Amino acid sequence: MSTSPRRSPGRSADEAYQEVRQAIHSGELMPNERLTEAALAERLQVSRAVVRTVLVRLGQDGLVVLTPNRGAHVRMVTEEEAVEILQARTVLEALTARQAALNATAREVTSIRRALDRMAEKLDKGDLLGYSEGNAKLHAAIIAASRNETVARLIADLRAHMVRFQFRTILVPDRPGTSFGEHAAIVEAIAARDPDAAEAAMRDHLQQVESTLAKTATAIKRRSGQPNSNRVA
Repeated sequence: MSTSPRRSPGRSADEAYQEVRQAIHSGELMPNERLTEAALAERLQVSRAVVRTVLVRLGQDGLVVLTPNRGAHVRMVTEEEAVEILQARTVLEALTARQAALNATAREVTSIRRALDRMAEKLDKGDLLGYSEGNAKLHAAIIAASRNETVARLIADLRAHMVRFQFRTILVPDRPGTSFGEHAAIVEAIAARDPDAAEAAMRDHLQQVESTLAKTATAIKRRSGQPNSNRVA
């Protein structure tokens, strides 16, 4: 007999919405993945009417595409949109770095330093996917230390669209070492309580990510014979 807990059939549409949204954010539900009412109703333990409400909300968020008579699927972000998303994140995360330098507690600074140390360990072992996951945790710690919930929410929305690109830049030759240096500069500026330096370091880091992503997109299009419309920072 299975001992896994069953979700309550009385859960709200908002709870169901948050679960599917988180599954898209984490990459559990991948871009272009088909979303059927029956499968989601079973997964979420809710009615199909609730599932339809959830899908409409996700469509309004730009996370799901709803096609009449064909159902729904997780939205696929184009290469060009990914570059634009990074440009928007650059502005927002530069602000969080500035505010973290002003607002972070001593404990938070220690936690941010430890996150950087774990990234160094992953890099030394050649674990680039682990390094990339540590990168996400470091950014999350900086955002939390900024105390800006509105910006945190906007960044989370933008990151949700970047699932298919999350590991691409770190696999570019020579990028991991350069990336670590950029992160170290951000952390040191926050620890030094230097908001100008922290903002500048975060802006430089994400501009480098944007440029690297744009270059990889160009290379992919050249190999596939597609015309290049990417903009390189």
